[in-house]
Amino acid sequence: MGLFGQDQLGEDWADLRRYQQENTELKASAHSLDVVLMGNSITESWVAMRPIFFRRNGYVGRGISGQTTAQMLVRFRQDVIDLHPKIVVILAGTNDIAGNTGPTTNDQIINNISSMANLAEYHGLQVILCAVLPAADYTWAPGMQPQIRIPALNEQLKLLANKNGYSFLDYFGAMDDGEAGLRSELTYDGVHPNKAGYKVMEPLLVQVIDDVMDR
Repeated sequence: MGLFGQDQLGEDWADLRRYQQENTELKASAHSLDVVLMGNSITESWVAMRPIFFRRNGYVGRGISGQTTAQMLVRFRQDVIDLHPKIVVILAGTNDIAGNTGPTTNDQIINNISSMANLAEYHGLQVILCAVLPAADYTWAPGMQPQIRIPALNEQLKLLANKNGYSFLDYFGAMDDGEAGLRSELTYDGVHPNKAGYKVMEPLLVQVIDDVMDR
């Protein structure tokens, strides 16, 4: 996922400009939006690698490579709330563990995700919290122990979902190699899914969204 350069951080730390034009066009259309996916490069690459899946289901992706939960929280209103979807799917936290914007504890990650979920709930959106995908290590930030921190974070995310009545989507359990790493056939670098990885994720996402819509 990589670290943000200092110039980019200084001029637009949360990359608020990334989706401004697309958001303006979407709001100006008569399109009724059901689902927005908020995330990092895993979400951004999903849209790029599997556009047919998003078009077929009417999902909108708002992922930005390298982003942490703090950055997502800053842009959450413009990239999610202001689009007036029915559901938001939040997949975030691995870049925090990698330290992309500085050291971050799991509790701080949970606080940021909880704040996004609270905003969504206040504005009438249904919330789906996703387990962070497994990773044995980060190529751009080795030694951060994601194989230990990610399972612990996912337990906190599940507790947060259960406490507040949010849906929980367990990508981790479906993609774990048995040692808290991403199964080799589902990734090209140990962190990001390849097409086979996204094909594992897609039916899981559709099923949870359908369940939420049916309530």
